[in-house]
Amino acid sequence: MSSSVSTVPHDPERQSPSATIRGMAFRLLLLAVFDVGAIWLISSMLQDGLFPLGGMLTLITAFVNVVLLREGMYPLRWMVIGLSLLALISVYPILYTVWISFTNYGDGHLLTKQQSLAQLDRATYLPETSGAYTWTAFRDADGGFVVWLRDADGNAFLARPNEPLEDVVDPADFGALDADGIPLALPDYTRLGRLQTVPLIDQLSRIPFGVEGEAVRIRNLDNAAVSQPRYVFDDATDTLTDVSTGVTYTPVQGTWTAENGTTVPPGFVVGVGVQNFTRFFQSPAIGGPLLRVTIWNFVFALLTVVTTFFLGLLTAMLFSDLWGKKLIFSLLIIPYTIPSLVTILIWRGMLNPQVGVISGIFQTVFGSSPNWFNDPTWAKVGVLLINLWLGYPYFMLVCSGALQGIPSDIYSAADVDGANGWTKFWQITLPLLLVAVGPLLVASYVFNFNNFNVIFLYNSGGPPMAGAATPVGHTDILISYVYNLAFGGARGADFGFASAISIIIFAIVIVITLFQFRYTNMWEEAD
Repeated sequence: MSSSVSTVPHDPERQSPSATIRGMAFRLLLLAVFDVGAIWLISSMLQDGLFPLGGMLTLITAFVNVVLLREGMYPLRWMVIGLSLLALISVYPILYTVWISFTNYGDGHLLTKQQSLAQLDRATYLPETSGAYTWTAFRDADGGFVVWLRDADGNAFLARPNEPLEDVVDPADFGALDADGIPLALPDYTRLGRLQTVPLIDQLSRIPFGVEGEAVRIRNLDNAAVSQPRYVFDDATDTLTDVSTGVTYTPVQGTWTAENGTTVPPGFVVGVGVQNFTRFFQSPAIGGPLLRVTIWNFVFALLTVVTTFFLGLLTAMLFSDLWGKKLIFSLLIIPYTIPSLVTILIWRGMLNPQVGVISGIFQTVFGSSPNWFNDPTWAKVGVLLINLWLGYPYFMLVCSGALQGIPSDIYSAADVDGANGWTKFWQITLPLLLVAVGPLLVASYVFNFNNFNVIFLYNSGGPPMAGAATPVGHTDILISYVYNLAFGGARGADFGFASAISIIIFAIVIVITLFQFRYTNMWEEAD
């Protein structure tokens, strides 16, 4: 009787226990190095007041640790780097924009409170009672400076940057002296004459010769004096005092403000609640222009979609039964392949009142040309004309394909009923066409609602609205208005307010998208 022994087949890919332990140890070592670096970076950010970025990095660090330590999340290990970068590059800017919209972030308020105080700590002043010195500069081969100082009593000092002043007992120890008792040279240093010092005076005035709190600074070509810290911050009372004037400043919405209304820059970022949103709807300074911008934004997107759709549909219907329609469509699409950035600039040149081709044609035929850039009405016509050229080839192709999907039997039945061409278009072609292209129309509306390129490149939103309190033009839409507020304002950037408007625009787009989903279903049900 033979006996059989069952053996477990050897799996060459199965790791040995020692290999598993080595892999785990290596992973833990890498994770430990990552955690140490992340903790150091996060703590530095929190100390500097960069709470949003520090919070996001904390979440990413926790996510990486959970994925690498839990066996059940093994599949995510291959995606942990990509997901972390996605959160940092894509998700964080959105959350950061939301956070900014509830702050006063903008020119004059770009720093955290700690950073603002750090800058003010470096500010110094020269008291009138400070001891004055005459000075002579010396420079070494590397461009470093030392200064020979003499006070009113004739005492001499050798001053080096960020080092205590060195009392000079006997100047002759440094070698030959001039008539005023100043060395003609120092070891490794060359004496600078007055004419040589003149072009260096600004550079020398920024160098603190001596230790902090007792540093000597160059005031002019003849004098130097001991500078002192100008501002003193009291953490208990949260106040800032200007030692040179005795004025006390308290933080008011991120601005160091005195009782008489004077302020000290730089300010810092603080939360302002929903102030930016209420400003959007209630501020009389921007209410009028903003209302006009919002109305024009809706009209611009609507007219763009309507004109591009119907011109594209008309073109598709005109050439649908012609021989060689594929070649014709290809020729019509060639201009569409040129990047829109280039096309917009080409159209801007053609509408130029001096050398533009289109303006020249108007001048020849009608005796005058519209002011495409400085007249509000014609500027809007110009924007719509450019967007028409950019958008109709897209709908031409879409409508050409959709028209071929409409059964010809429907038109035959309509002919039997005596329907004319207009009746068939409005009662058969257009309703059936909207079933296919309706969602694309809504998507096109959403795209043109934020079509920054054509507005900015054509006329930068101009012409300007007269008397507007904020930088705004007649052809500006909300997204270009946000850009002007954030980057192009003569009164400084206002990132908090611009972020609030961006969120409002996002909410409008969400509503339009929900509208798309709702009525797309309606058209499908009707079909």
